[in-house]
Amino acid sequence: MPEHVLAAENLHHTFYAGTPHELKALDGVTLELSSCDFVVVLGANGSGKSTLLNAIAGQFIPEQGTIRIDGTDVTRWPAYRRAKEVGRVFQNPLGGTAPRMTVAENMAIALRRTQGHGLHRTLTAKGRHEIADRVATLEMGLETRLDDPIGTLSGGQRQALTLLMATLVRPSLLLLDEHTAALDPRSAEQVLRLTQSIVERDSLTTVMVTHAMQQAVRMGTRVIMMHQGRIVRDFSGAKRQRLKVDDLLAAFDQLRYADQLDMSAAEMLRRTYV
Repeated sequence: MPEHVLAAENLHHTFYAGTPHELKALDGVTLELSSCDFVVVLGANGSGKSTLLNAIAGQFIPEQGTIRIDGTDVTRWPAYRRAKEVGRVFQNPLGGTAPRMTVAENMAIALRRTQGHGLHRTLTAKGRHEIADRVATLEMGLETRLDDPIGTLSGGQRQALTLLMATLVRPSLLLLDEHTAALDPRSAEQVLRLTQSIVERDSLTTVMVTHAMQQAVRMGTRVIMMHQGRIVRDFSGAKRQRLKVDDLLAAFDQLRYADQLDMSAAEMLRRTYV
């Protein structure tokens, strides 16, 4: 077996290069995950969190660097080719599902997509029964609503189903992109509990992006902080076990202070040489 489930090495990517809006979204990011690692990624808007997930998922090809999953170089693989290895849940509950199709049809497509049997949605009686059993594990009563369009469900119900769909066939890597950010507090808590349960039950290797520091100290085996396209903090082992929200706040304050110093120095240079 390969040493790492995920090995992302020296990733670089710039958006709008050569324009006034140029943004270095990834600046030499290296991230390695072993089996069953659960990494929580924190950072301000524009820090590169979601860009990192998009690179891992195959939404774009990074300008520089390599991405390996289970030892296979997937750097240039498109997202659909990584579907068997990578499960993903997006921030918006409307993402990742076909709203006009039924719960059962969405589940069937998710199952067949990961198994490489195309996107047919015809269900046998046996297949329907198996899907009902899987949906029942959510404990939301949705096994009685298999014929309802998935778009008629609440955000929390839909996000729970999306999480189930992403893990129907155990992925090598599960990516969670602020998957509770658009939910009300009660639904968010329900989806977080479900996330923890599925990750632990199936021993999934997971990367979860969040803005919520409480989630970061509560979940996962490792916490990393991103800033300006780089990983600037990595809390693991004993540091992760002792980690508190106050520690994360202090780390963010240090980053803001360093930014202010950088801006002050740049302004002094500008005044000196302009």
